[in-house]
Amino acid sequence: MSIFSGLEEIVETDYPLAKRTWYGLGGPADYFISPRTTEQLKEVIQRCNENEIRLYVMGFGSNLLINDDGVRGAVIKLEAEQFAQIEFGEQEVTAWAGAEMSKLVLTCVEKGLSGIETLTGIPGSVGGAIKMNAGGNFGDIGAAVETVSLMDNAGSIFEKSKPELVFDYRQTNIAAKFILSARLKLNAADPEQIMRTVKEIWIFKKNSQPLNTKNSGCIFKNPRGVSAGALIDRAGLKGLQIGGAVVSEKHANFIIAEKGCKSRDVVRLTEAVRQRVKEQFDVELELEIEIW
Repeated sequence: MSIFSGLEEIVETDYPLAKRTWYGLGGPADYFISPRTTEQLKEVIQRCNENEIRLYVMGFGSNLLINDDGVRGAVIKLEAEQFAQIEFGEQEVTAWAGAEMSKLVLTCVEKGLSGIETLTGIPGSVGGAIKMNAGGNFGDIGAAVETVSLMDNAGSIFEKSKPELVFDYRQTNIAAKFILSARLKLNAADPEQIMRTVKEIWIFKKNSQPLNTKNSGCIFKNPRGVSAGALIDRAGLKGLQIGGAVVSEKHANFIIAEKGCKSRDVVRLTEAVRQRVKEQFDVELELEIEIW
């Protein structure tokens, strides 16, 4: 622990990451670090750089699979109070990376601010959502983001704004390791009308996704102009099982972790699905989840 001398209160070693992910799978991290301030985050980054420790940034673990052997390096999670702030302006909101997306969406609805209600039912942190431009059939977060505050691998803080800031399908041009906060531009609207939209989206998701299972959301990105779930379904892969991992009968782009499942089961199943879809439709499916 001498590497992190003076920072012991925010550093845990051999930390079981499974309990921090929606899948609940995988091994431990060498270090699990929860900085309480941007100054502490900068200090952690510098110590890791000096000691050649690889850095990983974890959001809410809703889109993440941890290898059974765990993670060699330091996993940093921005969950302290400073990193979970949400500040409202007249028609904008500044949300820090550790704020919860579902909470942000509902608070905006209550305040009559429209623009991110399309993200209803999408789990995770604001930082993670921005990094992958989270979204679904109804829209993505990038449409509302105006400016992001970032920290690079050297611990320097800077901002990036549109049009320099570009959002594409499930990706952005943000190269910096750490998203600290973001300013979202919203529109004033009738809270009741926004809530109706929220309810419609929630009912759609409840009816079409296996919500009460251990999963990590959509496994694959949709190839241009086609649904990954539809391709997997047409390939006859619903219900396909390897070990404790099974392709959902409700939505073919979800892989459910059943009792006794290991991360390697999920990985093997994703590869089997990719191979079958490639063989039948000559389409290469690209992973949407992250695997560490």
